Amino acid sequence: MTTSVLPPWRPLIKAAQRREGRSPSARWLQLATVGQNGQPRVRTLVFRAWTDAHQLELFTDTRSQKIKDLHHQPAVELCWLFTKAREQYRFGGVANVIKSDNNRELCLQKWLSLSPSGRSVWGWPSPGEMLNRDAAFPEALSDNEPMPDHFSVLRLEIDHVERLHLGPHPHHRTRWQRNQNWRTEELNP
Repeated sequence: MTTSVLPPWRPLIKAAQRREGRSPSARWLQLATVGQNGQPRVRTLVFRAWTDAHQLELFTDTRSQKIKDLHHQPAVELCWLFTKAREQYRFGGVANVIKSDNNRELCLQKWLSLSPSGRSVWGWPSPGEMLNRDAAFPEALSDNEPMPDHFSVLRLEIDHVERLHLGPHPHHRTRWQRNQNWRTEELNP
């Protein structure tokens, strides 16, 4: 991380992540974009890392529809639910797509951080196209496989966060906004 002072919501997320344990679903979050037709689009991605105090990282395929959505409108919202912790976080901000043609070294580093099975989806045919049952869908891509040009890193620069704690009665809702120096605001649930 490049920023040393964490916003007040980061330790809460870290605690929620610990409560979730090793459950794979604890890393799944939903990314909402706006399509070129103005319609909302939501899909599930895997949390990869915090790259700054208020910036998180995901990986994506530049052949996917979400890249077109982000060119049209880079503002996004993420929803991250921690079921055991009974907490939901909504992050709003701007997504930045880092492609191999503008930062090959970073993309290659992230590519090699994936397991061979984790890399496999980038060896599949273009997402969303008509299914060709004869096409190759590898289960793994080894370290020797070159990184495909369509592998990219997606970084969300967070400008506001809402936490809904579903445990107590009534639920607790809290908001933090970057332009207010991450001041904690209590809201009605």
